[in-house]
Amino acid sequence: MKRLREFLKPLNIRQFILANIVFGLLIIVLFMRPVFATVQSFLFGWFWAFIICLTQWLGPVVINRFLDRKIKWIEKPVLRAITGISTLVCYSVLAFIAVQFVMFFIWHGYLPANVWKWISGSIIIAVVISVFMSLIFTAIGFFVAWKRALIQSEKLKAEMMAYKYESLRNQINPHFLFNSFNVLSDLVYADQAMALRFIQQMSGLFRYVLDSRDKELVPLKEESEFLESYIFLLKTRFEDKLNIEVDVEPSENEYIVPMTLQMLVENAVKHNEVSERYPLKISIHKKGEYLEVENSLRIKNVGYDSKGTGLKNIEQQFSFFTEKPIAVIQTEVSFLVRIPVIILSGK
Repeated sequence: MKRLREFLKPLNIRQFILANIVFGLLIIVLFMRPVFATVQSFLFGWFWAFIICLTQWLGPVVINRFLDRKIKWIEKPVLRAITGISTLVCYSVLAFIAVQFVMFFIWHGYLPANVWKWISGSIIIAVVISVFMSLIFTAIGFFVAWKRALIQSEKLKAEMMAYKYESLRNQINPHFLFNSFNVLSDLVYADQAMALRFIQQMSGLFRYVLDSRDKELVPLKEESEFLESYIFLLKTRFEDKLNIEVDVEPSENEYIVPMTLQMLVENAVKHNEVSERYPLKISIHKKGEYLEVENSLRIKNVGYDSKGTGLKNIEQQFSFFTEKPIAVIQTEVSFLVRIPVIILSGK
């Protein structure tokens, strides 16, 4: 019973039964007037009509719920419509015939010789009603699915905008700017040639951030070039305290969510100790259709707990484009994130 209620949601059971009682009364008024001869025949005729309504309504509801799970309206609308209409018509006719035989047997205690002749004469009415009902269910099902898809699309757009805002905010944050300008101010006096190169790399980094903020995906090659600029800024700041190894050879049709690699490197630097005693090691490798970003693990005590917002944003963003999961593997000495490369053959 609990499973049936779950399957029939959002159908209200009380309203459903009440509606069938009313429709049953309407049927005996229109098609079964002889039952008004006696109270007994009236009550049985009403029950008979109620069973017809119940089976003709409950069956299509269950069938549509089942078909909606197996065949998606948005993915295969024509197949879903044809399957739905044909299935509902067949069910309605068979259910009508079955109810008629059962009710005749209950009423008479046996099946009269002319029972099939009487039933076959009324099948036409059942077919017309079932076709009409199936068209209604099909139309309602299509528009409900279309509305859900539209709402889901708007929800995904909102989530994507939120991710892009969060991503942009994470990349151009006050701490990063403050540290970068501190390094730059020192270089201006100590090594002007290096200061000029630092400015060029920093300019390229922010240009990429601004150019990619409206893109859902970017070529892995561009992401790798952007990562080189970011690594240069970090290495200039931390020197030998930071060791980053990159082994990525991107193909033309390989894409990635913008600034994913940068965010993973940033998270490693943010949450781990980077010192002469404990230098941070980060390796970025491409293995098949996956990228692995692994760093040595020595969590620094900064007085707050990480909520993992960055990783959640990355997982959410990649889920829009691929069913391949993002793997996070943490041991006592390392932290690894494996992300899928998105292959776009049409690009």
